[in-house]
Amino acid sequence: MKTYGLIGYPLSHSFSKGFFSKKFEAENITGHQYETFPIPAITEFPDLLAQHPDLCGLNVTIPYKEQVIPYLDELSDAAARIGAVNCIRFKEGRKKGFNTDVIGFRNSLQPLLQPHHNRALVLGTGGAAKAVMYALQELNIPYTVVSRNAGNDTIAYSSLDQQMMETHTVIVNTTPLGMYPNINECPDIPYQHISSRHLLYDLVYNPPETLFLQKGAAQGAVIKNGHEMLILQAEASWDIWNEQ
Repeated sequence: MKTYGLIGYPLSHSFSKGFFSKKFEAENITGHQYETFPIPAITEFPDLLAQHPDLCGLNVTIPYKEQVIPYLDELSDAAARIGAVNCIRFKEGRKKGFNTDVIGFRNSLQPLLQPHHNRALVLGTGGAAKAVMYALQELNIPYTVVSRNAGNDTIAYSSLDQQMMETHTVIVNTTPLGMYPNINECPDIPYQHISSRHLLYDLVYNPPETLFLQKGAAQGAVIKNGHEMLILQAEASWDIWNEQ
C-alpha cells in the first residue's frame, strides 16, 4: 500500500484527505491511501517517519511549511527561493521539499488578471504569503506586504490610505482571518476604497465567501477564494510524487 499524507496542526478541516480519497476512487487508483498526521510540534516529524516507513509523499500545512525545512535533504529551486515547503517527495531514502502553493496560486489567479491589475497588496507574512510573493514576481506584478507591525519589508495595516488602496488593485489575503469557525473576522483594511477595478483573492476556502470577500464584492470587486488553488496544488503534488 502506497501511503501519502498531510502534516500540520491542527488538522480538523483537511481538504487534502477528501480530495485524494475521491481522486483514488474516481480514477480507479488502487493500492494507495492518504492519511492525516496532526503533530503538535515539528520535533515529532522524525518519529512520524520512523512509524511510517512506507510513506511516498507528504503535504505540509500550517504551521510547518517553514519549520520542516531543516528536516529535509534537498529543496527544489522554487522551494529554496520561497523559503517554504508544502510538498515532500520520498525517494531512495531522501526527502526533497517542493512548493506547489506557488503553482496553484499563479494558475488560478492568472485568468482573472486585467491590464489594470498591475500592483498588489499581500496581507500576511507566513509561508503561504511567500509563495504568493514568488508567484506575483513570476507574473511581473509588484507588491507591498502588509502586516500587523511595520518592518524592513512590510507596512502596517494602519498605513493603508486611499491612495495605497486605489493604486494596488490586487489584494491577496494569506492570513487565516475569516476561516471557519471565525467567520466574522477579516483583515483590517479600508474597504471603502475598494472599487470594481479591484481583484480580491482569499487563500481561505471555508467558508466559500469570507467576510473579506463579501466586503470586496459589496464594493464591486472581482473575488476569488482558495478552493481552485488547493485543487491545482494537490494535482501538482501528485505529479511530483509520481515524477510526471
